[in-house]
Amino acid sequence: MELDPDVVQMKPSIAEEDKGRWKRSLRRRISSSSSSVAHINNLDDGCLMHIFSFLSPIPDRYNTALVCHRWNYLACHPRLWLRVDRSAKDLSEPGVFPSIETAVSAARPGDTILVAAGGSHRVSNIQIKKPICLIGAGELPDDTMLICSRGSDSALELLSTCKLANLTVKAELGCCLLHRRGRLTIDGCILQCESDPLDYLSCPIVSTASSREVIPSSMKNNDDGVFVSQTRIEGGAKAVLTSGDLVLQRVRVIYARTSLLFWFDVQHT
Repeated sequence: MELDPDVVQMKPSIAEEDKGRWKRSLRRRISSSSSSVAHINNLDDGCLMHIFSFLSPIPDRYNTALVCHRWNYLACHPRLWLRVDRSAKDLSEPGVFPSIETAVSAARPGDTILVAAGGSHRVSNIQIKKPICLIGAGELPDDTMLICSRGSDSALELLSTCKLANLTVKAELGCCLLHRRGRLTIDGCILQCESDPLDYLSCPIVSTASSREVIPSSMKNNDDGVFVSQTRIEGGAKAVLTSGDLVLQRVRVIYARTSLLFWFDVQHT
């Protein structure tokens, strides 16, 4: 039996049929993906910003800002976090401040302050009386350095629930962090103090918190204390000094090739 050559030419090969089905399937997947992206972009700015507020500042919210111009505007909006950038040319931009002190002063309770990496930020006895979060914007804590010069009692004085992350705090003489009250969380930081011969005058963390202290009911917190994790501590005669009634608990130290990493809590007994 002989086949008509014209019929053979008109009939597509099996490979071509498979290729056609694959292309149609790919178009459906792309269409479905584009539809899902379109759905989220149909939300108004307020809804999107509310969704972004649940993301951790770094790396999730930071990565979100790289998606497109609109998401960058919403993810970096001052309602979600404030920025400290000494090199910013236009400091009239909402949410951008030349120093940590001005950013802390402008912050509202619950705000996150992103401190620009590169160079050093001078800090001296900055009182933080509201719950906020300070985060270094660099890839490593060494990239964002807070320096407290001699003559100051501390770099930061904490009187509320606060969190510090991905920062290097260096005190030339005195303490890096002075904890008065509230829950202080220190995560992935480096605390540096003056070494010999004046190390007895320096201490990375000093806590004066006391349960006997008269504190307004609105400021009381059953979780008051200092909580340190994955933090490198250098210099000073002691890692933490307490003059209140908090005590050191659950100490863990891991030796790495380049440094010692500390985990510990300072709480009421």
